[in-house]
Amino acid sequence: METRKLKDLVSIGKAFLRDFEKLGIHSVEDLKGQNADELFERLKAVTGVRQDPCVHDTFRCAIAQAENPDLPDEQKQWWYWSKVRKAKN
Repeated sequence: METRKLKDLVSIGKAFLRDFEKLGIHSVEDLKGQNADELFERLKAVTGVRQDPCVHDTFRCAIAQAENPDLPDEQKQWWYWSKVRKAKN
């Protein structure tokens, strides 16, 4: 059973916890199996606001941590996922 809370995930602060709430994500378990692209698009639709690409990176970061509690420390930082995104472009 998952004992971690969303607030326990590295790189997830109060603003992002509010974003998760808007998307109906209330637990680490809810986050497992999610798709960062879909969450990013849903957040834009729900808020009616253009979101920074770093928000997408943070979704990837949170999902990776939810799915792998033993993720390397560097990969628990949202900026790691920014580097991954930028390397693809």
